[in-house]
Amino acid sequence: MRAWQVTTPAPIEQGPLQLVDRPRPEPGPGQVLVRVSTCGVCRTDLHVVEGDLPVHREHVTPGHEVVGIVEVQGSGARRFATGDRVGVAWLASTCGACRYCRRGAENLCPSASFTGWDHDGGYAESVVVDERFAYRLPDDLSDDQAAPLLCAGIIGYRALRLTGLPHGGRLGIYGFGGSAHIAAQIALAEGAEVFVATRSEEARKLARSLGATWVGESSAEPPVRLDGSILFAPAGELVPVALAALDRGGVLAIAGIHLSDVPGLDYQDHLFEERVLRSVTANTRTDGEELLRLAPRLGVVATTTAYPLDEADVALADLAHDRVNGAAVLRVG
Repeated sequence: MRAWQVTTPAPIEQGPLQLVDRPRPEPGPGQVLVRVSTCGVCRTDLHVVEGDLPVHREHVTPGHEVVGIVEVQGSGARRFATGDRVGVAWLASTCGACRYCRRGAENLCPSASFTGWDHDGGYAESVVVDERFAYRLPDDLSDDQAAPLLCAGIIGYRALRLTGLPHGGRLGIYGFGGSAHIAAQIALAEGAEVFVATRSEEARKLARSLGATWVGESSAEPPVRLDGSILFAPAGELVPVALAALDRGGVLAIAGIHLSDVPGLDYQDHLFEERVLRSVTANTRTDGEELLRLAPRLGVVATTTAYPLDEADVALADLAHDRVNGAAVLRVG
């Protein structure tokens, strides 16, 4: 089968990805083999490819927003039948026994492993997944629509909930790519006002078209104080900017797995009056199941740009340089 692998992590322009022929993987006990039809292109893939995240598996195949069809069941795998359409997301396994797993916080499991980082992912014609961590996909979601939900959507959804945004509240969004434009639609459908700050003019146009109340440059000051905000851009210098724009008691959730260094904070300007700064770490399967039920009901529509599997490196380069509006997807099968 054809699959992309990371050779030596480096800036995408230096060609760290290689398209190779590999034997088709075989599912082990409790696993299923999925023939990939579509795989979303996530900024975390870029962090894996460029070395912002440490190497967990040499020559790993990236990709963790995978939509495909179950082809083979490993021994003991009974949850899905051959021919079922499933989604494969970032969270690939947890121990199920630690104090975090037992309290429903499996996203914090120290033994968690991840698709496209610890295990080969969906930039390939086939992928193997533990059936307990695959999602049954709604029939009313196309492959192109389902793929971005499987990480960008889930992380944006979790970040939105962690802001504690009140009903009808004001939500700030910093950076407006694949994850942000999904979270914005959920917030708007639930009655929030959305204020978007992003450096891309095309992204600003998309934000306006979706109904944002205000749209500005990435470091611009919104016209009102915000009840909660999400930082999607991996830019630590925006943390003080976003905190300063919060109203009393507001929460800033940082949605990315990687962030550049954060400048010093001033207690009075950035944290006093019970402002909260918190990170978002991976997701639980409950987050994913909730989102996959909610998104079609709220009319969430992902804006996507499609690339063939052979152009995965082009898609990542376009993502790195803000040439993707919304979410990029690879059409594999």
